[in-house]
Amino acid sequence: MERTGFEPFGEQLVSAPDTQPRSRTSKLLLRAGTGLFWSLVAGIVLARAAFFEPGIYDGFSRVASLAKSLIF
Repeated sequence: MERTGFEPFGEQLVSAPDTQPRSRTSKLLLRAGTGLFWSLVAGIVLARAAFFEPGIYDGFSRVASLAKSLIF
């Protein structure tokens, strides 16, 4: 007998095997989308590492220390 899961309000939960793509096309699209997503993530991280300027936030620390001295 198959176990059926219910959420607290009585709605039937979809089991994990039902959510997997069944056709070859949907599996291919899933892999292509996942690959595109992670390649964009890697590209953004590498671009930020390549164009990072270490002193860009120095102005903020001066403003924060000024605000701290005015408050306390």
